[in-house]
Amino acid sequence: MPRFLAAQSDTRLITLPWETPLENWPEEMLVALPRGISRHVVRFVRVGKEVYALKEVMEHLALHEYRLLRDLTRLDTPSVEPLGVVTGRLDVNGEPLDPILITDHLQFSLPYRALFNRGVRQDTVNRLVDAMVVLLSRLHLTGFLWGDVSLSNTLFRRDAGAFAAYLVDAETGELHDELTRGQREHDLTIARTNLYGEFSDLEAGGLLDAALDPLKLVETIENRYRELWAELTGVEEFDTGEMHRIESRVRRLNALGFDVAELDITTDFAGSSIRIQPKVVDAGHHQRRLIRLTGLDTEENQARRLLNDLDYYRARTDQQGADEAIVAHQWLTDVFEPVLKSVPAELRAKLEPAELYHEVLEHRWFLSEQVGHEVPIEEAAQSYMRTVLHRLPDEELALSAMESMGPLENPFDPSQGFADEEYEKPYDPWEEAEDTSAEEDEEPAAEYLDIAALRARGKK
Repeated sequence: MPRFLAAQSDTRLITLPWETPLENWPEEMLVALPRGISRHVVRFVRVGKEVYALKEVMEHLALHEYRLLRDLTRLDTPSVEPLGVVTGRLDVNGEPLDPILITDHLQFSLPYRALFNRGVRQDTVNRLVDAMVVLLSRLHLTGFLWGDVSLSNTLFRRDAGAFAAYLVDAETGELHDELTRGQREHDLTIARTNLYGEFSDLEAGGLLDAALDPLKLVETIENRYRELWAELTGVEEFDTGEMHRIESRVRRLNALGFDVAELDITTDFAGSSIRIQPKVVDAGHHQRRLIRLTGLDTEENQARRLLNDLDYYRARTDQQGADEAIVAHQWLTDVFEPVLKSVPAELRAKLEPAELYHEVLEHRWFLSEQVGHEVPIEEAAQSYMRTVLHRLPDEELALSAMESMGPLENPFDPSQGFADEEYEKPYDPWEEAEDTSAEEDEEPAAEYLDIAALRARGKK
């Protein structure tokens, strides 16, 4: 009889065929999502409206990874969320089967091979590299020794033109109060080996841009990691006449998306110089500010973009001296929500709310550049839905949906993106949204082509 270890379990999981090896589960129960390379059997299963990732693995590894992922979730670390472990499995002949680790499927995410199989530009690879560096830095700040740093153990989500990276495999990991330099260097050594092999494999398969060299990519990741780590934790010394550098240091960290909870500030005996070092550094500065002001829970770059629009709204309405929370509520009800409510019901499965609003802002900028004056957000939203949004496919959580689209230069490009048919957040911007769908107005193809040309020029 299978035994479930879970903090809170979905009782519908009990009816699944645990007596069958995972690789033999019937196809009608599975969801054909793109999977990364794994040494274990991994399958995606839909239970009701939920999609779970199942991994068949030895018991001590399953229990270790489950507990470690729970700890990382409590620490608000970017990783998949564990649901439970199923042990005590026996097949129909009474022979023991390996336990299964169950995690929530990370919506709107793709493994790196699903990206490269469609072909990605050099600047997209650079954004993936940046996301990987930030993930590794955040894990190390938490005290997490990964032990198997690789692209295969990472999932990527779209984040307002950039990417956010998530840990998806923690079976080799260890959680400490603080990592030593030697432990961090150990992870970098593993990263160098694994990433070089993965980039070389992509190159051999003709999936890596010819202008990119695997060795240089690995060196870039290592160098960027060291630069970011130095910014996050490095000691800085300066004269007492340069006190502004304390605020500058904090501002630089905030711009990177990190909060400084405490600064260690010391002066020399004569009081002529100051030494500062961040004591505790947390990620998600803009995320926390946005959720505090509006209740919107987004990725970091999405939060930064929405906050910029909030600041623009404050300036446009001449409320620089008003209470920030009051202005944020006005922006939410007068600007953000009306844009989402204007989206026809049949198009709401295209993009998650924060990413859709970001795309509308991008579209407004291109339209404004084209006509030579600022286009109202309402007009930009309608144009975006007519010329871009309705062309995007709904993500049906199936690889076949990806393959039916044909070659993509960049699966996360605004005109080719993927979205999930359901997306739950603490605050649901779609809630009670009116269905304002109407017959599509025909818009000249030339306008869409001009905007596409502007996009191309803007990226040069």
